[in-house]
Amino acid sequence: MKRPNQTEGLRFRLVLKPGFALGPGKADLLEAIAETGSLAAAGARLGMSPKRVWGLVREMNTAFRDPLVETEKGGTGGGGSARLSEAGHVVLARYRAMEAEANAVIAAGVAELRGLMRTDGEP
Repeated sequence: MKRPNQTEGLRFRLVLKPGFALGPGKADLLEAIAETGSLAAAGARLGMSPKRVWGLVREMNTAFRDPLVETEKGGTGGGGSARLSEAGHVVLARYRAMEAEANAVIAAGVAELRGLMRTDGEP
C-alpha cells in the first residue's frame, strides 16, 4: 500500500533531461554526504539502504559532466569516505536556492488554499 504524501507544501523536483530528475531525495542525500563524509552514514541518516545510496550516487555522477560525489576506499577494515565535489556543492546550492525561491513565490497561494481546507473535527 502506498503511503500518502506526509510533506506539506511544495515538493520541488526538476526533470533536467528525459530519465533524470533532481528532487528532494537526491538533494537530501547530497546534503547528508556533505555533512557526514560517508555514504553509509548519509544513508543511515535518511533511512536508505546502501544499494539505494550507491544507485543514486551513480545516477547523479553519470548525469552530470563532472561527478557530484567523490569517494575513497577505506583501509583493511573498510569504512571509506565520501565528499561532494565542487560540482556537487554547486548543484546542491543551486537546487536549494531554486527550491527556496519557488516556495517564496507560492507561499500566498498555499496559505489561501490551506484557509479553504476543513479543520480536524469540522463536518
